[in-house]
Amino acid sequence: MEQEFKQGYRMHRILSNLNRLDVDRLDDADRERVESARDLLEEVSLLTRPGDKAGADAHADS
Repeated sequence: MEQEFKQGYRMHRILSNLNRLDVDRLDDADRERVESARDLLEEVSLLTRPGDKAGADAHADS
C-alpha cells in the first residue's frame, strides 16, 4: 500500500508541475509535448486511482 501511495504522490506532483508551466512562453512543439504529457498522466491517474472500481476494471483489462 505504501508503494501505491508513493506512486500516486509522484503522479500528483508531476501533474502539478505541468499545470504550473507557463505554456504561453513555449514554442508550439513544446506546448504540444506538455499537453500530451498532461493528458497521458491524467489517464494513468484515473486508471490507477485506488478504491475506484471503474479504474480497477480498466487497469485489469489493459
